[in-house]
Amino acid sequence: MLNIILFGPPGSGKGTQSKKIIEKYGLIQISTGDLLRSEVMMKSELGLKAKELMMTGKLVNDEIVIGMIDNKIRENPGCAGFVFDGFPRNIKQAQILDDLFLTRKLNIDFVVSLLVNEEELIKRILQRGREQNRFDDQNELIVKNRVKLYFSETKIISDYYIKQNKFSSLNGETTIDAIFADICKIVQK
Repeated sequence: MLNIILFGPPGSGKGTQSKKIIEKYGLIQISTGDLLRSEVMMKSELGLKAKELMMTGKLVNDEIVIGMIDNKIRENPGCAGFVFDGFPRNIKQAQILDDLFLTRKLNIDFVVSLLVNEEELIKRILQRGREQNRFDDQNELIVKNRVKLYFSETKIISDYYIKQNKFSSLNGETTIDAIFADICKIVQK
């Protein structure tokens, strides 16, 4: 089983690269953003709480997110593995994910970080919001807050995975195909 975390700020290309990884390696994508947006669309109790937080650029609490991830893992026994897009976002989530994987007798194999400058990120996210009609990507203040939150809280977990010898970083401002080729080199080592 192959399990990969794609790490990087919103708009860095994690979703695009996840799709390419899924196609090549037959993995199942776990995107916390997609899981949350699905709950919002269904107008579930979780979705309503999540939307309120998402509209202000805040993160949904860890217990809710890890519960959704555990459900996704349990729904797919015997799969080739998972690619995580947008999770974990902090040290606590990384530790919770490790604990979950330990109970499921799984392992995170690689953590690949996509590096993109802040100005480019904001431009990409706002464009994505317009093109895909994503409510959480259309307000520049919310987008800036999410990017700021990433750089102030999320980026520090790279050290957590560096210590586990699982972390690699790539330039996320080259072409989609060049980034994917670099990811494949990491996986095939």
